[in-house]
Amino acid sequence: MPLNAGQAPAILVVDDVDVNVMILEEILKDEYRVITANNGKEALACLRGGGVLPKMILLDVMMPEMTGRELFEILKADETLRRIPVIFITAENDSEEELLAAGAVDFINKPFTPSRVKLRVRNQVALKNYSDNLEQMVAEKTAEATAILDNALQGLANVIEHRDIESGEHVKRTQLYVQALCARLIASGSAYARELRKLDPATIVKAMALHDVGKIAIPDRILLKPGRLDDEEFAIMKTHTTRGKEIIGELGDVNSSLYLRHCEDICYGHHERYDGKGYPRGLKGNDIPLAARIASLADVYDALVCARVYKAAMPYTEAIAIIKEGRGSQFDPLLVDVLMEIQDEFRAIAQQN
Repeated sequence: MPLNAGQAPAILVVDDVDVNVMILEEILKDEYRVITANNGKEALACLRGGGVLPKMILLDVMMPEMTGRELFEILKADETLRRIPVIFITAENDSEEELLAAGAVDFINKPFTPSRVKLRVRNQVALKNYSDNLEQMVAEKTAEATAILDNALQGLANVIEHRDIESGEHVKRTQLYVQALCARLIASGSAYARELRKLDPATIVKAMALHDVGKIAIPDRILLKPGRLDDEEFAIMKTHTTRGKEIIGELGDVNSSLYLRHCEDICYGHHERYDGKGYPRGLKGNDIPLAARIASLADVYDALVCARVYKAAMPYTEAIAIIKEGRGSQFDPLLVDVLMEIQDEFRAIAQQN
């Protein structure tokens, strides 16, 4: 019977002895859809066939081709299948303590007692239903909270855009630069590919929109000044990094949200330098979060090639020369190398936005 047939909860019975399968099917058929497999390989093919997953697996320990223990190890290593509860069907010589320690939720001894089988399966299915419902509720609440947070952060970004005409388009361009850098770093199999996958490039790109959120706290006379800042004004402007960190920290626990963590890392660290001569903390090399190192390169490139209230746009060739000169001093050398490989893509982004 296919996994997606009918409405009753599905139970997968895996046993190489046909009589055992028939007995279990007879015991359970009134309450559940019973799917059967005669060995581990057949069961695995059934589970990975794309249908609705069973609520429970009854798994014999000793089987040909693939034992119950071997199948159990595969299930526990699979992100999709590991949450399916497994009750082992055990013989006298099987170590029940060992099976429970490995992660089985229960065991049923041979020969079968119908009332015991029904009771143990019913209890575990009830627990699975409770767990699934709780997880769904948490996911819904998390999605709701994330949407609220996204709206709040987007609102902050909009405030910056309205105060500083340049910021809106600058934010969009820097997000596209970051997206291009991350894609190339992963596609090329660079030394940062594995770390980037864990950090989730899409979340880094989203967080990039808040890299200058701390400018909310900068007075208009400095933020909108049509010329270069003097030393006192620049000292005030530099505080947008620490103010950005404070603003993000007030929105939630950065240790429990990858999004907020990236926002904080980027706000606080996108003016650090690879040689340790940046601000606000003077971090050096890989002590600077990778998201912040990527943000720094994107931010500076855009500042060079696009006009600002205090300067004209710089020709792309000159901007690239400055970026190269900053390799290993201002910027992470690996990131500069990647930018050189995709500089035409960067130029196209700057021209189209």
